[in-house]
Parts: sequence; C-alpha cells; structure tokens
Amino acid sequence: MTENVLLVLGVAVMGVAFRSLGHPVLFRLGSWTVVGASFLAGWLLAGSVLVGGFLAVSWFFLPWVEFVFRLRNIRIPLERAFEPQTPPSRSVFPQFHELTDEVEAEGFDHVADVGWEDDHMRQFYRVFRNEASTTQACICFAEEGDLAFFYLTLTSRTPAGRAFLSWNYPFAYGLKFSPMVRLNRLPATTTFADMTKEHLRFLREEGIADGAMEKFDAQQLVGAIQHDLQRHVRHNLDIGILAKDGENLIRYTFRGMFFLWVQFLRDAVRIF
Repeated sequence: MTENVLLVLGVAVMGVAFRSLGHPVLFRLGSWTVVGASFLAGWLLAGSVLVGGFLAVSWFFLPWVEFVFRLRNIRIPLERAFEPQTPPSRSVFPQFHELTDEVEAEGFDHVADVGWEDDHMRQFYRVFRNEASTTQACICFAEEGDLAFFYLTLTSRTPAGRAFLSWNYPFAYGLKFSPMVRLNRLPATTTFADMTKEHLRFLREEGIADGAMEKFDAQQLVGAIQHDLQRHVRHNLDIGILAKDGENLIRYTFRGMFFLWVQFLRDAVRIF
C-alpha cells in the first residue's frame, strides 16, 4: 500500500511540475498526468478501475459545482452603458503599456478608454482605430473576483452591419455570437503584429474587398462596440442561453449552463 501511495503522489507531483514549466507541450502533458494520477488513486488505493475512471472523469465535471452553486444565482444588467474608465494599474495589468505601444506601432490611434463594472465583473477597453484600413482594435481587460485576463481584438464592419472579428480571447466564449458576426479565433499567444496580418488574410478569405468597410469617427466607434455587445446579449436571449429576470436583469438558463459546460470541455480538450 505504501508503494502505491508513493507512486500516486509521485505521478501527481510530476504532473504539477510539468504544468509549471510554461511550455505548452509540457503543460498539456502535465494536465493529462494529473488526470492519470487521479485514475491511479482510484485503481491502486481504492482497488477499483471504475473508481479510478470516475475520479479521472470528475475533473471534467467540476465546473458544474460552480454553475449550480454560483452562476445560477448571478444576475447581470440587461443594458450596460459604457463610461470613461481609468486604465488598470501596472500591478494589476503589467503588460498594458507595452501592448499599447505594439498597437500604435501598427498604425492605430488611441481613441478612448471605456468600460463598465458591476458587483461581479469589471470590463475595460482601450479603443484604437486605423483610419486608413477602417479597422478598429481593442485592448480588453476583464476582472472577475480573483480572475483577471486580457485579450486583443481587431474588428472591421460593413455598412450592412456585418462584423468581422479577429481575437485571441484565451477561453471559450460564454455566449454564442450573432449570425452577423464572423469570428477568426487566434491563439492567445499571438502578437498584435501577427494579428493584423491574420485579420487581413481573414478579410480576403471572406471576400471583403478593400474599401468595403464602414468608417467611424471616435464617438461612433465606441457606440459600435457597445452595440456589438448588446447584439450578442439579445441573440442569446432569443436562443435561450440567457433569460430575463425582471425588467433589466438577465441570467443564464439551464440550457445556458449546459452550453458553458460544453465550452469548458472544448477548452479542456484544447488545453490538455
């Protein structure tokens, strides 16, 4: 029994060590090693392959604990008006100024710092535009409790209201996109310079000709971003991912929680 305990602990420690090295291949190997350690714990310590399989698979069901006990009780405003926001401090978002320099180096001009916040989350956007290419860029920073992350976006819009979005959002998105939005998802590690190249390639593949994008001034651009977010919310209300709770509050439905779980599994497969 002692040998089995040491074996399980050794495999678990090895998995954690691989995950801490920062290399994507080793990180995935570490993730599967931790799952393997869970299986070994059930097989060798409990003496059952079924228990081992249950412990291994349980990693993929853990989000349901959060969905059932936390997410289903959260209510968020239906309408969120953008307001001027102070950029996050360097201690909270140390890459912010370097990212700003990267975006401006690609010919984008800083337009505004806006966002919203409530009891559950703060969302900050530094908005840029490239007048020559009629493309907008955003540095987006989200804080939710102890979790904080950033991502970059590039968006081009047609006069008919279609939006072509390239982004390196690090997780599976928690809402379904409107049919009016075409998404080009890039790896979270993609630099902004590479994102601009990929966005141009994306537009060419979609058959969007030069000069076909709509131009916005600074004030219109902020309004267009807010309109995009509200369009996502309305679309998810229509398809049952979200539901109204009172006059100006929304919440995830059971179908929405199932959708989030599937999104988690997709992320897990991609990360593992």
